[in-house]
Amino acid sequence: MSAWVLPDHIADVLPSEARHIEEIRRDLLDMARCYGYELVMPPLLEHLESLLSGTGEALDLQTFKLVDQLSGRMLGLRADSTPQVARIDAHLLNRQGVTRLCYCGPVLHTRPSGPHATREPLQFGAEIYGHSGLEADLEVLTLALDSVRAARVDAIRVDMADARIVHALLKDVPLDRVQMAQIHAALAAKDASEIRSLCRGAPVPVALALQALLQLYGDARVLDEARCVLPQTPAIGDAITHLKWLAGHLGDVSVSFDLADLRGYAYYSGAMFSLYAPGANDALARGGRYDEVGAVFGRNRPAVGFSLDVKAVAAVAEPAPLRAVIRAPWSEDHALRSAIAALRRQGDTVVCVLPGHESEVEEFQYDRALVYQTGQWIVQPI
Repeated sequence: MSAWVLPDHIADVLPSEARHIEEIRRDLLDMARCYGYELVMPPLLEHLESLLSGTGEALDLQTFKLVDQLSGRMLGLRADSTPQVARIDAHLLNRQGVTRLCYCGPVLHTRPSGPHATREPLQFGAEIYGHSGLEADLEVLTLALDSVRAARVDAIRVDMADARIVHALLKDVPLDRVQMAQIHAALAAKDASEIRSLCRGAPVPVALALQALLQLYGDARVLDEARCVLPQTPAIGDAITHLKWLAGHLGDVSVSFDLADLRGYAYYSGAMFSLYAPGANDALARGGRYDEVGAVFGRNRPAVGFSLDVKAVAAVAEPAPLRAVIRAPWSEDHALRSAIAALRRQGDTVVCVLPGHESEVEEFQYDRALVYQTGQWIVQPI
C-alpha cells in the first residue's frame, strides 16, 4: 500500500474547504460568545476511566484506546467532548451558580457514524450547567438554531423527543444494558417485529406502549395523541408538556416529533432535539438535557447542551464568496514593500506574484492590482 494513502473515512482538508470550515468555526464560537458562553479546551486524550465515565457502551465502542508509555495506564482519544466538559465543570471550575461553556476541537471515532461520515469530526458544542428549568433547554435549542444559521444553512427543521418517555415505560422492567440498547435501536428503526420479540415477558401495558411509540411521529398532533395512548404517569406527562412548551417558543421554525427516537449517547435524561437541513446525510446537530452526566465526577447537577460537526455543517452550508485580494509584483523596492505592508495592516489581502510564477489560488479573487504610477505605488481595479 502506498505511504500516502490515508485510513478509511479519514481525509485531508484542502485549501478552499479548510478556509470554509475555519470561518464557520469562528462564526460558531462568536455566536456562543454572544450568548455568554466561555470557551474551554479539553485535552484530546485522557485516562480511559475518566473519558468513558457514565457514557455507556456506545461511546466505549467509538473510542480509540492506547497505553500511556509514562504511566502504563489506559488512555482514550476522545470520541465526544461532553464528558470532559462535565469534568471541568465539576472539578476545575466548581462554581455554585449557572455556568455556560463552549468548545471546538477534533474528536476521533473508531467507526464512522454513517456511510459518508468522517471518523475525525471537528466537534463544536455548548452546554449550560446548574439550571434545571426549561429556560436552559430553550436557550440551548435557540443557540443551536442560531449557530447553524450563522453558518449560512437555511430551511432548518427541528425534530424533538424526550428520553423520559421510554425510561418511564421501562423503569420497572428488568433489562440489562444490551437488551436496553436493542430496544432503543428497534424503536429508532421503527421495527415493530423486533419490538414484539424483545418485549416477550414484559408487562402487557409496557409492550403495547412501546408498539404505540412506533407510530408517534409527525407534527404537534403527535403530542395530543401521546397523551391518549401512553400511560398517564407524571414523567410521561411532564415530558409531553415540556416538548409542547419548547416547540411553542421556536417561532416559525419547522418542528416535528419522534417520540421513539433515542439515538445518541446514553447520558440523555430529558428533552432531546436534532436539527436537519436539506442536503445533509444525517442530523447536523444533536442536543438535549443530560442531568446525570456529572454524577460520576461527584457533582450531579443539571446540564443541557448540544454539539455538531463543523465539517458536516460546512458540507451543506452556502459557500462564502471568494475573498477579494490585491495582486502585487515582487520586488526589493522599499516603497513597494512599504505599500504592501501598509495595505496588510489595514486588513487587505495582498498576494505577491513571485518571479517567473503566477499564483494558483482557489479561495481568492484578484479584483485589484498594485501598480507604479507617477512615482508612487497605487491600487487600481483590475
